[in-house]
Amino acid sequence: MATPQLSEGTVEVAGQSLFYRQAQPGGRAPRLSVLLLHGIRFSSDTWLQLQTLAVLADAGHRAVAIDLPGLGRSKDAVAPAPVGQPAPGGFLKAVVEALGLGPAVVVSPSLSGMYSLPFLFQHGHLVKAYVPVAPICTDKFPAEQYGQVKTPTLIVYGDQDVELGQASLSNLRHLPEHQVLVLQGAGHACYLDKPEEWHRGLLAFLQQLE
Repeated sequence: MATPQLSEGTVEVAGQSLFYRQAQPGGRAPRLSVLLLHGIRFSSDTWLQLQTLAVLADAGHRAVAIDLPGLGRSKDAVAPAPVGQPAPGGFLKAVVEALGLGPAVVVSPSLSGMYSLPFLFQHGHLVKAYVPVAPICTDKFPAEQYGQVKTPTLIVYGDQDVELGQASLSNLRHLPEHQVLVLQGAGHACYLDKPEEWHRGLLAFLQQLE
């Protein structure tokens, strides 16, 4: 198997420059596009160090991890909404279009829920599948709105995440096409605590989509 091709760069969104890292499968067309978001204490570097970018590319997918506005190497960019409030759905739409991701699988931990949930509800045709990992802002939308979403969803949380894990699950379970992956012994950033289980569960879910 060819070595994954890792690269980094910036993309212009709403007149601002956002940093991103990318891993492409070597020597073949990608099977799926995966957009990796991150929490407030993290950045695209998290997915590089955890090897999630490489694992996805090894499996034949195109993986792109961005640094959200004001964080990581996008710290000079201004967020389109205050932290904890839903951002305009058009923000991630512009990101996906600028990167040429087409319908993408969106992986959304913690803080990034303020971006991914409005995107899912407003531009669902651009979301191939949704992988929320104990995201914030799930309580900002009614059960009826969740019930109208047909996007395949893998809800992920650590069983030690007693706050956001449980709270987000209680709202996200209203998504009709959902599965749940509980990482035992893992906290809020459960992918850091149990990387092998995280990668195995994510790859199995992506395989179902093809």
